[in-house]
Amino acid sequence: MPLRAKKMIGMFLIVILVCVYSLVAVAIASATLAAAPWWAHMLYFGFSGFLWVLPAMVIIKWMSTESV
Repeated sequence: MPLRAKKMIGMFLIVILVCVYSLVAVAIASATLAAAPWWAHMLYFGFSGFLWVLPAMVIIKWMSTESV
């Protein structure tokens, strides 16, 4: 697959990943952290804010490799 096509597909995958991930993270937070103190919210959103980077790194790595 050409590198240009991989970059376009990867861009759409990352946008979809961020949208779906943010909706799931907020749904989990509202279901489990409703009565939690402020520091629990900070820990959860800090952790979940960095967690989406792992699948995004896989997509970016796939985007940058050139097919032979």
